[in-house]
Amino acid sequence: MRRKRRRKKIILNENNNSNSTAETSGFAQLGISGALLAAATRVGFEHPKPIQTLAIPPYLEGRDVLGLAQTGSGKTAAFALPILSRIVALGTKRLPRTARALILAPTRELAVQIEEVFRDLAKGLHLSTALVLGGVSRGGQVKRLHAGVDVLVATPGRLVDLVREKDVSLAETRFLVLDEADRMLDMGFLPDVKRLVKATHRDRQTSLFSATMPTEIAALADTLLKDPIRVEAAPQGTTASEIVQSVVMARTRQKRGILAGMLADKAMGPVLIFARTKHGADIVTRNLERDGFAAAVIHGNKSQNARQRALNGFRDGSVRILVATDIAARGIDVPGISHVINYDLPDEAESYVHRIGRTGRNGADGIAITLCDPGEVSKLRQVERIARMRLPVTASHLDQPDPAAQPRERPVKAEGAGEREHRRPNGSRPANKAGRNGASGKPAGQRQEQGAGENRHALPRQLMDKPGEKKPFRNRKRRGNFRRQASQAA
Repeated sequence: MRRKRRRKKIILNENNNSNSTAETSGFAQLGISGALLAAATRVGFEHPKPIQTLAIPPYLEGRDVLGLAQTGSGKTAAFALPILSRIVALGTKRLPRTARALILAPTRELAVQIEEVFRDLAKGLHLSTALVLGGVSRGGQVKRLHAGVDVLVATPGRLVDLVREKDVSLAETRFLVLDEADRMLDMGFLPDVKRLVKATHRDRQTSLFSATMPTEIAALADTLLKDPIRVEAAPQGTTASEIVQSVVMARTRQKRGILAGMLADKAMGPVLIFARTKHGADIVTRNLERDGFAAAVIHGNKSQNARQRALNGFRDGSVRILVATDIAARGIDVPGISHVINYDLPDEAESYVHRIGRTGRNGADGIAITLCDPGEVSKLRQVERIARMRLPVTASHLDQPDPAAQPRERPVKAEGAGEREHRRPNGSRPANKAGRNGASGKPAGQRQEQGAGENRHALPRQLMDKPGEKKPFRNRKRRGNFRRQASQAA
């Protein structure tokens, strides 16, 4: 059997793009035509971004694509437009409980954002989309999939459950996309991703898109791609040049006051604040409310409805401040975010790129401020290596005294005030007072001895021990027998 020759993997970037389509004024030169081209213009996609220019032509040729680009550079349209174009070209009808294309996303917010882009582009093309994610009722999702869909956007956990219970089949899925692939292939998602990939069509076309691609994750991605072409709109990890980045050195206890002072500036537009943990995000939100700022919070412990309600309020302007964890760093696409504030530095340096990418999107200006505690300097250095730049320190509050480190003054007792009685340790008994005999409370030597008749548990007089007699067995049962005998004798 003749083995098929494997083509060499090609790497394209903005500098060596042989098609020279980066200067075109539309998507027609990239291969997008017909009603889809009109839909792209209607949505607002008039001029292709660099990642779109590099990724769309090879995707239309049927090649697997590994795309790397900055956050907010238009990666969603880079795979949405060619997928819809190829589905329209198939011309076949979808089967019940199947999906022609599957897009996997690591977070619910990102899945919602991707599905909105596909739905807007599919209007007028007689194509259907569906959204499957956790945190909401599954009944409506199963009903939506009953007739089959053209594009299915999902998070891995809920989709694995639906596939296991045969509510949807991926046997006809010929287009697979893993968005934010570095997170999708993380160890937490890897088992579900492998299970879903195995359930798709054997001749599928696979694409992976992300802003960062560590070496170990890239090696794992190669196992999922066939003869891939790697396209890079910018070196991985780099941030948009429109974002002004700075660092403010401050201790953890000083961050609350510094943040309140920043937010007091009314010139600040929508502000997105990132905390490292879910508990920390709740604390930051409560402190902001106590300081007089209305804020909403989203993290993994919130229900999907609560997260979407907070995000919608932030998007429509009714909420000016949104506090989030890294779960939202890859799923918030809100235009007009003026500032991103890192209240804590992330544990993973790559998350910094996704955090600040929420501002300065699509060529807009943005400001990213990081509050750094001296104990977080090592994390700051890791971020600088990923971002390939030295972040300038614009202010430092370390020379100011730390209120928490100041010794507390003890209150001075007034003259003549009675001394406070010393508190006894738990379980200790009070000392015997002079002239008292232990706990009896009677003077020593004057404790009255109890006679046998004074004891209510004593035996009757006629059963008392007599000299030379055998002492009775003193237990409750025998005592009762002796009492009955005494009563009978009387």
